[in-house]
Amino acid sequence: MRIVSLITAVAVVSILYVLVFERDVLEGFSGGENIEELANDLGDGPELNSEADIIPSKTEKSKKVISVVVVESSAKTIDSAVVLRGETAAARLVEVRSETSGQVVNEPLKKGATISQGQVLCRLDPGTRQATLADAVAGLAEARARVPETQAKLDEAKARLAEAKINFNAANKLSEGGYASETRVASAEAAVRAAEASIASATAGFDGTRSKIQSAEASVAIAKKEIERISLTAPFDGILETDTAELGTLLQPGALCAKIIQLNPIKFVGFVPETELSRIIKGSNATAKLINGQEIQGTVTFVSRSADQTTRTFRVEIEADNADLSISKGQTVEISIASDGTQAHLLPQSALTLDDSGALGVRTVDDKSQVVFFATDLIRDTMKGVWLNGLPEKTNVIVLGQEYVTDGVEVQQVFQEVEN
Repeated sequence: MRIVSLITAVAVVSILYVLVFERDVLEGFSGGENIEELANDLGDGPELNSEADIIPSKTEKSKKVISVVVVESSAKTIDSAVVLRGETAAARLVEVRSETSGQVVNEPLKKGATISQGQVLCRLDPGTRQATLADAVAGLAEARARVPETQAKLDEAKARLAEAKINFNAANKLSEGGYASETRVASAEAAVRAAEASIASATAGFDGTRSKIQSAEASVAIAKKEIERISLTAPFDGILETDTAELGTLLQPGALCAKIIQLNPIKFVGFVPETELSRIIKGSNATAKLINGQEIQGTVTFVSRSADQTTRTFRVEIEADNADLSISKGQTVEISIASDGTQAHLLPQSALTLDDSGALGVRTVDDKSQVVFFATDLIRDTMKGVWLNGLPEKTNVIVLGQEYVTDGVEVQQVFQEVEN
């Protein structure tokens, strides 16, 4: 009984050893592998032997290498872009308002109508404006007619002054020689004073005539301007946003006739944070993408130098052609503004993964066939893949199997062609 117990104990110990320390051999045996090879691997456990316990040598196990799919990628220079969210805006928007009073005498134009520069939108009743203009013109003619008369009076006064001065000089010389009395000299001097007064009066009359002419010219200009104001015209080509004023409407100064909008060229307006402001230059190329997928090429025409006090962002405007008027005011748009070039890799989006710290990047394979993780920045998303920077100039990037390996793990590379 003692021998049976010993044999049973040894058998149980051997089975436990195999289950704990030779699990791989046991699994191989259950999978149908060669029994002799497995027997060579199984030698560490206790064996029934008449001699002393012997620990046989064990062959080294072959390493298990994981296969991953990689692509060989080279960096290329691309234009990095500043991406903004914004909206479309009209190139021009104006409210045409009346500058004078009067009733509208033309039929209204309907909103949505295309109009051209100089087209009459609202025409007002002229009333007595033509008569006022005629009266002003007559007053101007009368004032101009008085010019020769006042000019003649001024010339006559100048001639009298010259004559009076000659008589005064002659009387003065005769008086010095004792040939003329002092009374005659005084009389000649009084004549000079009277001639000077006549010149002053004639000059005042001439200046008054010129003032009347200027006043009459101003009255004519005002009357003409009033006549011009009765026709409210479009200041530029555009589209009516509202109906024009209805027939018979009495417009007062400041009353609205119509609202006009110009959509060609179209504006794209966005706001850039101050950290990206230095990357945007006036004249840079830009691409605007609408919600419906339509893309429009434009140019940066304005970069504000004054930040919004609330958001601390700067206004940026881009202009683009909109000849077919397919883009309306107020549409949401994503704006990409070209900036200085940068080195980047074009890779499938599926290559992106996260490391243990949550950083976004890709896993690569180095010269020793070991996995290395690189944190990357996403520059641009395209139909062909994503542009990433932060990688070496040339590297092998894992595109399949990166989720099952970590840094330092040796892998077997299976290369795949990539379309750039």
